[in-house]
Amino acid sequence: QLQLVESGGGLVQPGGSLRLSCAASGFTFAYSAIGWFRQAPGKEREAVSCITSSGSSTKYVDSVKGRFTISRDNAKNTVYLQMNSLKPEDTAVYYCQVALTTVQAMCALRPVDFAPWGQGTQVTVSS
Repeated sequence: QLQLVESGGGLVQPGGSLRLSCAASGFTFAYSAIGWFRQAPGKEREAVSCITSSGSSTKYVDSVKGRFTISRDNAKNTVYLQMNSLKPEDTAVYYCQVALTTVQAMCALRPVDFAPWGQGTQVTVSS
């Protein structure tokens, strides 16, 4: 059964850093693009970043470009999100999910619709 478990969230001051992890099981992780998504209180879930199955290509939403870095270790079935220079507006529950792939074999900032969501990990940026 497909399972994604997020961890690494916490409370951090503005300008601080966190590294999120996403441990995957129950599917062919090494052949799957993976994305990070987040949902702030009272807002819809939004895409943050994605990475292709090989890790050779990544995408970011404009609001996190230059601050967040996505990576993966296929030997460990794990995807990471390094978040630097955090801002209060980054406060949200962060989720990982299998991402769609474009016809050009790039990852898309959209989740598949057949996989269950995990519980996410809370990131709070506040002084």
